[in-house]
Amino acid sequence: MPANTPTQQAQPRSRAADEPAAAPTEAVTPLIRGIAVLQRLTEADGTLTPSELERATGLARSTVDRITATLARMGYVRLDGRDVTLSPRLMELGNAYLAALRLPALLGARAEALADELDESVSLAVGDGDGIRFIHQATRRRAMSLSFRIGDLLPAERTAPGALFATEWSQRDWHDWETRRASDPQDETFPTLPPRGPRIPDEDFRSRTEAASRNDWSLDDQLIEPGLVAVAVPVRHPATSRIACVASIVSHTSRHSATALRDTLLPRLRTAVAAMEEDLRTAPTPQPGPPPSNLAIWTGASKQQLGREFIESLARGLTVLTAFGEGRAELTLTEVARATGLARATARRALITYEHLGLATQTPHRTFALTPRTLSLGFPPLSRTSLPDIASPHLAALTREIHESASLATLTPDGREIQYTARVATTRIMSVNITIGTRLPAYATSMGRVLLADAAHEPNELTLGPLHPLTPHTITDVTALRKRLSLTRTQGYALVDEELEEGLRSIAVPIRDRTGKAIAAINVATHAARRTVSECLDHILPPLTATASAIEADLHTASRFTRPSLT
Repeated sequence: MPANTPTQQAQPRSRAADEPAAAPTEAVTPLIRGIAVLQRLTEADGTLTPSELERATGLARSTVDRITATLARMGYVRLDGRDVTLSPRLMELGNAYLAALRLPALLGARAEALADELDESVSLAVGDGDGIRFIHQATRRRAMSLSFRIGDLLPAERTAPGALFATEWSQRDWHDWETRRASDPQDETFPTLPPRGPRIPDEDFRSRTEAASRNDWSLDDQLIEPGLVAVAVPVRHPATSRIACVASIVSHTSRHSATALRDTLLPRLRTAVAAMEEDLRTAPTPQPGPPPSNLAIWTGASKQQLGREFIESLARGLTVLTAFGEGRAELTLTEVARATGLARATARRALITYEHLGLATQTPHRTFALTPRTLSLGFPPLSRTSLPDIASPHLAALTREIHESASLATLTPDGREIQYTARVATTRIMSVNITIGTRLPAYATSMGRVLLADAAHEPNELTLGPLHPLTPHTITDVTALRKRLSLTRTQGYALVDEELEEGLRSIAVPIRDRTGKAIAAINVATHAARRTVSECLDHILPPLTATASAIEADLHTASRFTRPSLT
């Protein structure tokens, strides 16, 4: 594997506190405060009121308001009435780390295949100080299933991967671990964990680490919580033989005891890990993707527009994280400045701040690299977001703009119906009465038609029918419908005029995933007496298309390393 892939990065020294007591004189104070706001929101599962943020961070309310206004301008949070809520665009910061790391892209398919083969959850994790952090999850849907998310941080001593990572700890690492254990015996600095049960002697973790060093595998027998068991094997860097990440199979005692998990599934896990290591060995050198552009210009323009409410040093500092990515795992100060358009001195102060906070580290080559702690900036709660979650704020904004109801729907597996998955209704005496979960025939709806049009490269490949006349205007001829679908695919939208119900007129556009496939659609439905067909095209279609683009931008960011649910 290429040497510039940071699969074995230097890690932050300790998890005892997110922010060390004494910041370097050149650190950017607004950036430190902004990071604290993002981390408190992350720990609260993504949403807090400004008052709660004030208490959680110890910052003045006016400071909290300016920080959240700046983050909202960047698209990293939404200001929903009394709440501050993390937005999917924030995931671009964690994406920068995961893209630079490359491990999810290179090994994720192996983890997914193993999970399918065993019908058990499979995880990939990296070390983060004296803890571990998940970078990939292949979960099985069950009543009792793995609930940890990408980016979640766990203490090393309560996990199977932790004992493996500890086999490579230095004396200073062990000292930091002992300090954290003494200062936080109940693991309160790990908010995703259930309360700790009876105290496990520290010697037990040392013994498990010694066993992991001998065996090259490790077992978790209900260390995190009763019923949860796991077996883990290290995935080693082919050039150094050091641990790049750890692969784990996670199960429940209702399916496997810890001993049975080891005896039955460990051999197959080792086979999968051997294939992963071969993938690392043969991986081609990554080609750098395009760095962000015009960020410095954008932050300057935002400052001019918003004035004092926009904290330019916070915005510029956050853009530094986006300079990293695939093929840009380690960057010099000059490269960071060039990628972001920032002055070299500005980039330097931001990197000093990130090093202070444990979000970046200097390598022996005088370059900088992101650390796993970058995932603490919103990634865990946002990694479980769904398409309806992503779309709903955008649909609400569209409804406020055009004063008409807007909806999101997906195609059912058989392609015969659409199912509504999100909806924002406007308040009118006469309105379209549809609820989430409602199913309607795809052939007679605008959202159904944009999805059917994209279901195959050639509409002739679709199986259509029977087409029942729902109104006198419904297209019931298969040939005529195929022509309409072909036109829909060409023009990029569908307008259905009183075919589902007399008096109902609707227009829809597709929502496309990162591959360009239409996976959902959004529409605006109105009474025919309120909007003519021309008015729908002139006044509804442009904002509807813009809304679809905004939803797709968030979806593409969120789905780079996760799989947002469509429902």
